[in-house]
Amino acid sequence: MINYSQPTFLSITLKTIVVHTVTYFLMGILAFLFLDYGVKYADPNVRILMRQTNESLVMAGPLFQPIRGFLFALVFYFLREPLFGKKNGWLVMWLALVIIGILSPFGASPGSIEGMIYTTLPISFQLTGLPEVLLQALLLSGGLYYWVNHPEKKWLNWVLGVTFFLMLLFPALGLLVGQAQP
Repeated sequence: MINYSQPTFLSITLKTIVVHTVTYFLMGILAFLFLDYGVKYADPNVRILMRQTNESLVMAGPLFQPIRGFLFALVFYFLREPLFGKKNGWLVMWLALVIIGILSPFGASPGSIEGMIYTTLPISFQLTGLPEVLLQALLLSGGLYYWVNHPEKKWLNWVLGVTFFLMLLFPALGLLVGQAQP
């Protein structure tokens, strides 16, 4: 058992929103660069389901992540004792995200068991995206666990806060510049 004081709803919510958005943005950039998503999403078998990487709504994707972070925070708050009050809480959080959110969601999402059974997306495409989401869930779990359990680390508030702001600013500016061009 770690030294634990109950984190507040506001603390968990703000930190979850920030860590989720930052890890989502970073993993998205890395996946785009190293997994060749531009080419993969243009495949005719994938194109009918997935937007192209150069579309405005895809660029706006990071701007919607605070909403997802808030939804995660609702669950994390009610599970705060086993997640943040235990030595391996980050692992519990990661396993919950992977098992419920990635491999076994109720819908036939790409990369999930249901997606591999019920969609016509090539299995190779579905497996290609798994490292990105598994690593992002791991970074979210580990980062959030650490930040919530170490509120005395004020430098972390600043680093993640500024990074969060920039990761929302960049796509917003990109969308504005894109609209200004003919």
